[in-house]
Amino acid sequence: MRARAIVVSDGPLSRPVPVALRYGPDVEPGCVRFVLPVGSWTFPRAVLEKGLRAPAHGGDVEVWPCGRVQTVVEFHSPHGTAVVMQFDSSALHAFLRRTYAAAEPVVR
Repeated sequence: MRARAIVVSDGPLSRPVPVALRYGPDVEPGCVRFVLPVGSWTFPRAVLEKGLRAPAHGGDVEVWPCGRVQTVVEFHSPHGTAVVMQFDSSALHAFLRRTYAAAEPVVR
């Protein structure tokens, strides 16, 4: 799934940046991967889910709600904060719904 996010910085608002949201066989079990133009981060899906409601931390990623319709995701590298992005929460909710639908067992 693709989403757009705004890079949060001290400067003026920038244009939306494309982010690929991934879940499936190419990602560690129970994790999601966010692929940005500057790198990719894999972290537990539960961190994203919790972070939509309250601050959450997992590995190199922090997620927290920002108002009623935005969510902030902060990505870290060994050198400190790599990038902070603001997403529409609805896009992240839709992505989570898809991950759980993909994880449901096949009924035969």
